[in-house]
Amino acid sequence: MSERSGLRRPVTFKLDDPNVVVLDPDEEAARPTRSSISITPEAEPEPEPVLLPEAPEMPPVPARKGFRWGVLFWSSLGGLVVLGTVLGAINLIHDLFARNETLGFLGLVLAALFVVASIVIAAREIAGLARLSTIENMHRRALAAIAADDRKGADAVVRDLVKLAHDNPHLARARATLRSHGSDIIDGADLVRLAERELMAPLDQEARRLVSVAAQRVSIVTAISPRAVVDVLFVFAAAMRLVRQLARLYGGRPGTLGMIRLIRHVIAHLAITGGMAASDTVIQQMLGQGIVAKLSTRLGEGVLNGLLTARLGLAAIDVTRPMPFTALPRPALGDLAKDLLRKRRDDN
Repeated sequence: MSERSGLRRPVTFKLDDPNVVVLDPDEEAARPTRSSISITPEAEPEPEPVLLPEAPEMPPVPARKGFRWGVLFWSSLGGLVVLGTVLGAINLIHDLFARNETLGFLGLVLAALFVVASIVIAAREIAGLARLSTIENMHRRALAAIAADDRKGADAVVRDLVKLAHDNPHLARARATLRSHGSDIIDGADLVRLAERELMAPLDQEARRLVSVAAQRVSIVTAISPRAVVDVLFVFAAAMRLVRQLARLYGGRPGTLGMIRLIRHVIAHLAITGGMAASDTVIQQMLGQGIVAKLSTRLGEGVLNGLLTARLGLAAIDVTRPMPFTALPRPALGDLAKDLLRKRRDDN
């Protein structure tokens, strides 16, 4: 601030004094009386733009040129295997007809049944992969509808979710409630959250039960198993069974290829969210408080294996669930750990 009169001696004054006049720079021409004190605020300098260092441009990845010999190798090998199988089946049926006509017709019928079964299995695998892709796409669309508050996109997500859950008789009341109240919701994000609360709440409760049962089963078996090989095989089988059960619960029907894809996604999700390392908060807390040390060695190993199975189940829930956790709380490993420890204490 600067005072208008350069000849005035320094004085003290209050801003609420009626003789103090605050002028704008544009009102410089309107001079107050000599008995008044005029104050003109200085204009604040405009902030200079901050120049950020430019990020170095990444060199473009050169496109791979040339013929792909690996594709040719596996394609030719697969073609040879198929041709060999077909030729072997034809020769077998021809030999059966040459030996006995009844055996020839029996071999022909068995070959026809094999072809039909192969076509059905292939169709089921393709349908299972398509259903998993639909669930993953629905998860992404729900997140986008919530972020953009898109009412039209939310309607499409809810319709697809109801269509996915129409085979589940336990969700009949939830579907009716969603149809009756869905038109009253204006915001797209609120509509997606309503659909999650109505349709996902009972499924989440059942999913938590499945994970808890699988973790307790793994804990018991690994605690009493005499061989480490048996532990590994049982844990692997229990993990596969748990992932398949969760996928079926949330509307997926994975086949063999679908299970391979789900396991890959679950492992990737575990790697992103911290994995199954022993540095997990709950496991670290248990080790720090000596809870496992108070149990026997085998029981302690069983509890840790059960917790790791529960961690895998929680990751499978995130992968197989068609809706993101926005309106409902995500199942926590701490709750499952309390159930597991309570079960161990009851058994002891």
